[in-house]
Amino acid sequence: MTEINPNEVYTTKEARSFLKISESTIKRFLKKGTIRANKVGERYRILGSELLKMVSPKTEEEASRFYQQIKEKAKKTMGKW
Repeated sequence: MTEINPNEVYTTKEARSFLKISESTIKRFLKKGTIRANKVGERYRILGSELLKMVSPKTEEEASRFYQQIKEKAKKTMGKW
């Protein structure tokens, strides 16, 4: 398996391969800004450092913390009903 170079530019196809995600998922990530990319012509180019952020433990911890915050907010809202 090839390593992700933080300074290299990757296509969406290469990014999908590294992250093992579908085409629809990469499109959703790009649209929501989860993965930042630059559009060159009609195609996106993604910096390797953005891909490394997606697979880092820190990103997983942040996502988990965010989920817990939403869960608590939902509990409080539902408790008022």
